[in-house]
Parts: sequence; structure tokens; C-alpha cells
Amino acid sequence: MTSGTAHANGIDIAFEDSGGTGPVVLLVMGLGMQLIAWPASLVDALTSAGYRVLRHDNRDAGLSTHLHDAARSNLMWQALRMRMGLALDVPYGLQDMAGDALGLLDALGIAQAHVLGVSMGGMIVQRMAATAPDRVLSLTSVMSSSGARHLPGPRTEVAAAMLRRPPRRSAGEDALVDHSVGLLRLIQSPAWPLDDAVLREQVRTALRRNYDPAGTQRQLLAIWADSERPALLSRIVCPALVLHGEADPLLPVECGRDTARRIPGARFVGVPGMGHDWPPAVAAQLAGHVLPFLQDAEPRRQSAA
Repeated sequence: MTSGTAHANGIDIAFEDSGGTGPVVLLVMGLGMQLIAWPASLVDALTSAGYRVLRHDNRDAGLSTHLHDAARSNLMWQALRMRMGLALDVPYGLQDMAGDALGLLDALGIAQAHVLGVSMGGMIVQRMAATAPDRVLSLTSVMSSSGARHLPGPRTEVAAAMLRRPPRRSAGEDALVDHSVGLLRLIQSPAWPLDDAVLREQVRTALRRNYDPAGTQRQLLAIWADSERPALLSRIVCPALVLHGEADPLLPVECGRDTARRIPGARFVGVPGMGHDWPPAVAAQLAGHVLPFLQDAEPRRQSAA
């Protein structure tokens, strides 16, 4: 496994690359999350199957470029404009983030890749597959959404927690951990709750690597502003797998079903008891669905060409 930074799409992108000569699987992370959040068991399963696994920090997360000079927005006002169907003024969109991922592939000399994204990452890889079909071998969208406006939103308590102002760094590390753990507990898989000590250690490790709530807010605005994506999904031609937890309190399972309905030929798999996270039992199930799909995707793509 090698770590590095690539200059792509006008920014610096931190990445980790398992190396090897097998087909590339690009993993794209969700809102405010870093590349270290990928379950080691999933990464190991992919590399053991012969895939070259590439992970990166999205812009405004982890060790990639943070747009600190971008104008600040009033989140509540932007949320109101979104509900009213009005255009949002945002520093960048999800298409820019898709361009980051494609730029990383360019920087590493990778012509094509299987792409797998979770939550916001699922939205980013949907855009990659729709707008750069020659670069994407297959698409896997996990606990994500088509972005259609009629879809159900988060549970009330989850939405309130996401809009709650995070503590300043000066509040101390324990206060930051408490805030993040409180949100993660609201969206966890009810069938497999994580041990509190394990969850707190994961959060603490992420916070020590990077903490930028303003960057997470800019990512959230990019999600809210992405009103054109539902219509784009019909343009996706690669094999597509949509995985979604049936107990997801952040993006209800209907969001995944709608994504699969809009992508021609997509397969939908609902996971009972799964929320908006991946404890070990969920990560194992995801690997069990993703590996056969990837192994079958290339022959299906070639026969369709």
C-alpha cells in the first residue's frame, strides 16, 4: 500500500493505492468522511481477489485541498432555498468532485476503473458513470440516492443533528468526539450497533487526521445543489449495482430503490438491519455482493459494446 498526493483538477488529492496490475477499483467516500473510513475487511477482500484498490480524500476532507477561502453560507437559509426549489449559490458541485476523481485517475495513468461510492460518494460515482462513460467499467452505489426531490428525507432527529453547529476545536477533543459519536449513533445499523469504545476510537483517529466542519458544510451544499442528477442517470451504460440498508435513517431505502430504477439494467439489493454505516457484519455482506458483481461486470460490458 502506498500513500501519496496528486495534483489533479486544480487541487491536491491525497490517496492510497494498493498497487498491482489488476483492474482498478476506485473507492469514493461520503460526506465529511476520509479515506481511512473504508473498512479494512472490504479493502482486503478486493485486493485478495486481485483488484488494485485506490482510495482518496475528497476535496474539503482529510489531507486533500480544503477551500478555506470560499465564501461562507448560511446553512439554514440554503436549506430553505433548497426546499423551495430555488438555485443555490455554492463554491462547487458534485460534478467538480467527479472531476477530481477522474483527474486522480489521469494523474496515475489509469484509463478505466470500477467505481464504488458510499452516500455522497455514491452520488459522485453516479456522475462519473453518466458523464464519462468511457472511463467507468462498472458502478456500485451504496447507501446513496438519485437526488430526486420527491424522495423521503432523513428522520427528524437525524436532520436536526446534521444541522446542529459543531463545537469549535477549542472546545477540546472530547467535546468533538462526543458531537460526532452522537450523530453516528443516530444513523448506525440497528441490527449491529458498534461498541462505544470502538466507535469513539474511530472518531478520535479521524479527528486527529483532519477536522474541518466548514469543509463538510461545503460538501453538503454541493449535494443540495445537485438537482440535475436524477435526469442524468438514464445515460449510464455500464453494469450497475445499488446496495442500500433497509433501516437507513439518513437516506431511506426508497432513495436506493429510486436510484436503481433510473439506471438502465441496474440491480438493487436491500440489506435488512443495515443503517447508514458499515459495522463488520455489514462490511462482510457488502463484500459478498460486490465481488461477484465486479467479476461479472467486465464480460457483460464487453458483450454490450
